[in-house]
Amino acid sequence: MEERKTLKAITVLLRASQSIQDVVKHEVADYGLNPTEFSVLELLYHKGDQPIQIIGKKVLLSSGSVTYIVDRLESKGYLIRKACPSDRRVTYAALTEEGQTLMSSIFPAHEKRMDELFDGLDLDETITQLKTIGKRAEASKIF
Repeated sequence: MEERKTLKAITVLLRASQSIQDVVKHEVADYGLNPTEFSVLELLYHKGDQPIQIIGKKVLLSSGSVTYIVDRLESKGYLIRKACPSDRRVTYAALTEEGQTLMSSIFPAHEKRMDELFDGLDLDETITQLKTIGKRAEASKIF
């Protein structure tokens, strides 16, 4: 019986994740963005300039995907590449004024929508439980 509850929990977790992704996809499509582009803009909006090499780790993208997304956002005028003054091997991604304006206009509504989805949940407990599951899964990797 317990095994079936575990499988049900996994199914519920994956469906909830997909539903949240669908909400984000729908929200950002109105601005000509996809969820991955939005994730990168959100990172820069909240954390400031970031080394391009680090962005992938923070938003769960491969290095090739990061380059592609940064190129797309740069062509849309939302970010620029900036050389690191102390290390020529490092290039930063930085929001442009247009990117900052875009995120300032769309992020508050996005944040409100996410708050609505999680309303009534004990977020500290939820985060702790999800981290526990993630750490256990990470520790059990066979490959």
